[in-house]
Amino acid sequence: MIKSMTGFGRCEIAENNRKFTVEMKSVNHRYLDVNIKMPKKLNFFESAIRSELKNYISRGKVDVFITYEDFSESTSGVHYNKEAAEAYLRYLRQMAEEFGLDDDIRVSTLSKYPEVFTMEEQDVDEEELWKELQRALSGAAELFVQTRVTEGEHLREDLIAKLDGMERLVDEIAERSPKIVAEYRQKLSDKVKELLGDNTMDEARILTEVTIFADKVCVDEELVRLRSHIETTKKTLIEGGSIGRKLDFIAQEMNREANTTLSKSNDLEISNYAIELKTEIEKVREQIQNIE
Repeated sequence: MIKSMTGFGRCEIAENNRKFTVEMKSVNHRYLDVNIKMPKKLNFFESAIRSELKNYISRGKVDVFITYEDFSESTSGVHYNKEAAEAYLRYLRQMAEEFGLDDDIRVSTLSKYPEVFTMEEQDVDEEELWKELQRALSGAAELFVQTRVTEGEHLREDLIAKLDGMERLVDEIAERSPKIVAEYRQKLSDKVKELLGDNTMDEARILTEVTIFADKVCVDEELVRLRSHIETTKKTLIEGGSIGRKLDFIAQEMNREANTTLSKSNDLEISNYAIELKTEIEKVREQIQNIE
């Protein structure tokens, strides 16, 4: 099977008073580029997340969005900083003494100073947390891959149809090519007869000119290579896998052969076929950019 580089997946896991939601979407990219957005408290899982995603994705620009909610009552606690309270109290009493002020310090007042009381997150079981996150991540990745596979099948069908059309154009060029040489010989003979009148025509010289012309316009090798590239592309599409880069290289080679065919053309009909062939190759290249 082949995969498109465009995909989307979403999964939500809620258990143990916690909920993870993972969303993934991707677009074309030459390499694998993963961008992860998640709460800071999950940052220590980033390396594990990237490793997990490599099991599902090899190419594409992938955006991953992770949200995390903890509904348990023991997620945070109050921390009393005795050292900070003592420091504040000491300096407040020193100020009262130095400036002759009333020592009216109350506990309620002291507790409002920064760092005396702070809220701290309670320790969580990282292994258990990762198992839940991994389940959500895997669920989203599996749906993500499925959308890529579905789109990939559509791409395969479209590409094979375009390749069939390219083969027909190659056949048209192959059928037309020999006729060009025959037509050239006839035109050359007619022109020589017109110029020489009843004088004897040098058949050997005409044959030499026709041979030179035939060699200049011959595209047999280009057509053989084009057929080979088309067949290889079809075979690769059927085999599947991560084939995007390989197909892009083959498409470049097909375009090169089509350019050579067009440059050698001395016939309007073949030129039109070659231009149409180049157009179809460009369409194939555009579609290939969507394949992983």
